[in-house]
Amino acid sequence: MRRPRRTLRGRLALMALITGAVWVAVLTAVFNLALDKRLHEQADDVLRTRAEAVATTVEARTDGRLVVHEPAQDQALDSGVWIYQGRRIKERPPGAPAALQRRADQLAGRHEVFTDVSVGADGGPGATRLYALPVPAASGSGQAGTVVASVSLDPYRSTADTALAGSLTLAVLLLATVYLLTRLVVRRALRPVAEMSDQATRWSEAGAPERFGAAGRPAELAAFATSLDALLDRLAAVLRHEQHQAAALSHELRTPLARIIAETEWLARRPRTAAEQDLSHGTIARSAATMRQICDVLLSEARTRGTLTPGSCRFPALAEELARRLAADHPGAPAVAVTGDPVTVGVPAAVAEQILRPLLENARRYATHTVTLHCTADADRVTLYVGDDGPGVPEEFRGALFEPGRRADPGDGHDGAGLGLALARRLARAAGGDLMLAAAGPGARFAVTLPAG
Repeated sequence: MRRPRRTLRGRLALMALITGAVWVAVLTAVFNLALDKRLHEQADDVLRTRAEAVATTVEARTDGRLVVHEPAQDQALDSGVWIYQGRRIKERPPGAPAALQRRADQLAGRHEVFTDVSVGADGGPGATRLYALPVPAASGSGQAGTVVASVSLDPYRSTADTALAGSLTLAVLLLATVYLLTRLVVRRALRPVAEMSDQATRWSEAGAPERFGAAGRPAELAAFATSLDALLDRLAAVLRHEQHQAAALSHELRTPLARIIAETEWLARRPRTAAEQDLSHGTIARSAATMRQICDVLLSEARTRGTLTPGSCRFPALAEELARRLAADHPGAPAVAVTGDPVTVGVPAAVAEQILRPLLENARRYATHTVTLHCTADADRVTLYVGDDGPGVPEEFRGALFEPGRRADPGDGHDGAGLGLALARRLARAAGGDLMLAAAGPGARFAVTLPAG
């Protein structure tokens, strides 16, 4: 069976219900305890008043006898009242149950005291409360007798039970009302949030430029709107990046793919000599290698973007390793001169290598005699300079230098997709640094700033 989906409205209503139930339970318990105590006090007041009224009709004489002066119509006073002289009973209520009689006999001769008996006034089930009031002797010292009064607790308990049932019913109705009203109020309060979420979903899918803005909104919704606007801005930036990347990929793959198609058709139309076939095969292989390089560069940038792991590397050890690899891959290339003080760069060696490799490859292609890799450092930044003594970057091309797929001279005979510098700058910025063209120095000179380790 499928479980119902949990909602914020339901959780808030449930929390309100639980909180209300706790408070209602506490208030109901306090009310009923207070009522029960008050009813007991009223029963005690009735007993004390009745016993004192009967005691006024009892006269203790000097000879130790008790004389009861019977007033007219004393049935109300005699109901549930015993009069004892010492421990000898002098008057008793007619038809008193045996259990009450035994308890009244036990109270004879005792000082003021209350006690309960689990029997009704008629001898059936119920509860009766008794009160013993001592009658002082005529001499003023000692106790001549005792007046024991009784009252049934059944009416008081009935009142307490009725109050308890009423308070429980009222509590249930109150909690049900609180739960329903809370759901309605929360639903109405969250309606603007749901509308904003729906709008954000539609805008993000369509790439719309609309934003919520925080003006004129409550504080909570203003913060929510600000967060959604920031999320929409990030989504828009991601969409623009993906569109730009797809356009660059399509543009860069079109040329080598067209070359492969043309060479394949040229080979299929008529027989070719072995030399011509080798030339076509070489062209196809180089075009395929170019396509693979373009895909590798773009995929590497996509995998690395936003997922840089913490780490560090040492200069000049990294620079010397890159120079050694460059010399091994290109034996006739100009040598790389590594200078600068030993410092720790606050990015992993793999990331630093991906940033520096395109710069060293470009320097190797265009350098006349020398490629330099120099490092300077301050308190929290490290700057790596990669330069060459070649012709430098044309003035008219400097504005598009870091655009993906752009090359200063596509017909210069060098392989490349025009993505290396763009990827290097993205990686440097993702690591908390930057890559720019330095103005000073002959040839091309690039400055890579990275955090210090």
